[in-house]
Amino acid sequence: MEKNKLLRMDNVGIVVESIDDAISFFTEIGLKLEGRTIIEGEWAGRITGLGAQRVEIAMMVTPDGHSRLEISRFLTPPAISDHRAAPVNALGYLRVMFAVTDIDELVSRLVRHGAKLVGEVVQYEDSYRLCYIRGTEGILIGLAEQLNNK
Repeated sequence: MEKNKLLRMDNVGIVVESIDDAISFFTEIGLKLEGRTIIEGEWAGRITGLGAQRVEIAMMVTPDGHSRLEISRFLTPPAISDHRAAPVNALGYLRVMFAVTDIDELVSRLVRHGAKLVGEVVQYEDSYRLCYIRGTEGILIGLAEQLNNK
């Protein structure tokens, strides 16, 4: 019997100021709102090490149902630092990468909703077209369109 078996990656978490704007943005990408709630209580603060906390959380799910994005807005204690404008090579900085079917169409749609292309859409050999965008609140998002084997 195995002692420890990794089952899956459950979710990626992002902290935001406006949970409504983040839900709208990720809905535009193609995720669906799975649920939204307030998490509070002594047990939650013991997990995060923040003590008394009150956090609004929205769980977004990808169309295939395998990946989730947890969007959090801290009501108490308030957020204490801001890494949203950090460049891609900043230590500890994370981005979420989404596989898409039509990168040009999605980038065009997201730009109309206020997103900004970080560099440019680039083709890697004959396999992928890739780019980074900054979405709502400057959140860095990667987009990848697989070529040939669609």
